[in-house]
Amino acid sequence: MIDRRTFSSRLLASAALGIAGAPAWAAREERPIHLLVGFPAGGGTDVIARLLADKLKDLLGRNVVVDNRPGAGGQVAAQQLKAAQPDGTTLFLSHDHTISILPQVVKKAGYLPQTDFVNVGGFATFVNGLAVSPGTPAKSVAEYVEWVKNQHAGKSAVGIPAPASTPEFLVQLLSKKYGLDLVAAPYKGSAPMMADMLGNQIPAGVGSVQDFIENHRAGKLRMIGVLGGRRQAALPDVPTFSELGFKGLEDEPYYGIWAPKGTPTAFVESFTRALQNVVSRPEVNKQLTDMGLTVGYMAPRQFAARERAYTQVWSRIIKESGFQPQ
Repeated sequence: MIDRRTFSSRLLASAALGIAGAPAWAAREERPIHLLVGFPAGGGTDVIARLLADKLKDLLGRNVVVDNRPGAGGQVAAQQLKAAQPDGTTLFLSHDHTISILPQVVKKAGYLPQTDFVNVGGFATFVNGLAVSPGTPAKSVAEYVEWVKNQHAGKSAVGIPAPASTPEFLVQLLSKKYGLDLVAAPYKGSAPMMADMLGNQIPAGVGSVQDFIENHRAGKLRMIGVLGGRRQAALPDVPTFSELGFKGLEDEPYYGIWAPKGTPTAFVESFTRALQNVVSRPEVNKQLTDMGLTVGYMAPRQFAARERAYTQVWSRIIKESGFQPQ
């Protein structure tokens, strides 16, 4: 038996999403949607996932549960998505690293996004940046370069949230650009990297703006440069590397949601409409913007094209770096 309250909530959810009839996947609507996240709780991706899940469950009339499956830069969660039943109960929220980078740097990633996943929708772009720990005196990129040269003979460690990631290649590019010997120190996610930075266990880190922004605002660390073609609305005083004369890194990574191959089109369409509804809400837009994201809904086809373009940009950078898949 379905009580009146449950029936009403489903009716309202269906009306809000424009769903007509009763698609096959609707028979499973009693079950929660598991939103896989490939990074630990407390990191930037986890915070974003929990914000969206909370809003989506009200609109969909189903629980949306964030399911953290950290490991190998999101590879564990991506493999789980591939193995999941395509019945509308398992989705994956991630960013560029797991989708565009990992399959190019790992010999056997265990998944191919273009053939194993369905693009449900994108909702934001963001940028990576360089931040220094509280014990590092530099207040600009120029001061950081001089500090490394003068205090450490040009050699220093830089934290990154995952090995063979965009931040690792950025460390290589920064090292080459400024004539330094920077060594990327990989962590299992941004949260442990941040802990070491705040404790002055490592003098600098490269990661996404959303990983650093709250501690930057609190004065616990300092962001001194960001990538992308424009300054970030949440960090208007932090210059881009392009402004500083470091060109070629203007393309911005993305955030989005994927489903297993074979997931019914009716479910994908209903979920992406819900996603569009949620991210267009002023209060959600503001929260995501405050985290350092540039919010912008992308429908499945548009999002797939964005993913392909970004993958091609980084394919060139990875090849030019001489990196060999491991």
